[in-house]
Amino acid sequence: MSDNSLLDKYEGIKIRFDEVSQQISDPDIIKDMKRYVRLNQEYKQLDALVQSFTRYRNYLQNISDAKEILENETDEDLREMAREELEEGSQKVTTFEDEIKLLLVPADPEDSKNAILEIRGGTGGDEAAIFAGDLFRMYSKFCDRVGWKLEVTNTSEGTSGGYKELVAKVTGKDVYGILKYESGVHRVQRVPQTETQGRIHTSASTVAVLPEAEEFDIDLRDSDIRKDTYCSSGPGGQSVNTTYSAIRLTHIPTGIVVTCQDEKSQIKNLAKAMTELRTRIYNMEHQKYLDEIASKRKTMVSTGDRSAKIRTYNYPQGRVTDHRIGLTLYNLPAIMDGDIVEIIEKLRYEENVERLKETEL
Repeated sequence: MSDNSLLDKYEGIKIRFDEVSQQISDPDIIKDMKRYVRLNQEYKQLDALVQSFTRYRNYLQNISDAKEILENETDEDLREMAREELEEGSQKVTTFEDEIKLLLVPADPEDSKNAILEIRGGTGGDEAAIFAGDLFRMYSKFCDRVGWKLEVTNTSEGTSGGYKELVAKVTGKDVYGILKYESGVHRVQRVPQTETQGRIHTSASTVAVLPEAEEFDIDLRDSDIRKDTYCSSGPGGQSVNTTYSAIRLTHIPTGIVVTCQDEKSQIKNLAKAMTELRTRIYNMEHQKYLDEIASKRKTMVSTGDRSAKIRTYNYPQGRVTDHRIGLTLYNLPAIMDGDIVEIIEKLRYEENVERLKETEL
């Protein structure tokens, strides 16, 4: 019934939890922001573990008490209550064992971060750009559903609608940990708006989700950054405003270039551009980690290899297929309206199964 190997881990976890609880209140540690953030993340994971262990041990005690009643009591009412307690406790213990095993697997420290979302039209010309616009609408609707904030920082519009490229910042709870499964190539099969003979075409757009870097994650020197300003422009090149509010930043050591022209204020555009620049530099290192785990987990192929085809949206059949886990759903209109929770939850479940195998718990 119970997993003694889990109980053996509890004392060490409780000792570490008490240590971290004291450390995050230490003024000297609070001054070291990078260490303080890491300890806070560890505290949250340990706190969830301690709470699960507490409930787990309570149910084990209830089971033990129920067994004792069944062995020693003759009162039938008490025995019936004990049998019910034993049945419920047995089910709960199994549930908490699974929960604890998952919690014992170290969480990806990036999962709690905000994210930079990039969508680009790929193979398929105008239709790919239109589909990139459809994907942006899907993610916008999804963000609304889960209470996240989405801010567009840069766009390049397609000639027939949609976007050749769109960059946005997404803020909220555990954004990267949820959206990271969307990185990769999204393929669409449908009759394009630009098709006059009703033929089905296959086009593709690429999505990249990057964990946002905090200021203390990357040490950027002003001397390494070239800043250019220019007038924001809209479709067709018309001027959006006549002030030099748009920002282009070039990181000289890496050659990374970011632009932001969403705000009318140069200061606000600069702040957004700096956030994106830090994120792109940070992700050069993070990508090495993604490459490493991509070879181990099929659900993470998308984030390890952003050129991998991860999903197909087939409009004639109303079908969406996620190729990483072989999931097919026939509710394409709802999915394109932002209802992607089921897909993400199944991907997260499959990843957790694989993470458990790695730990050999």
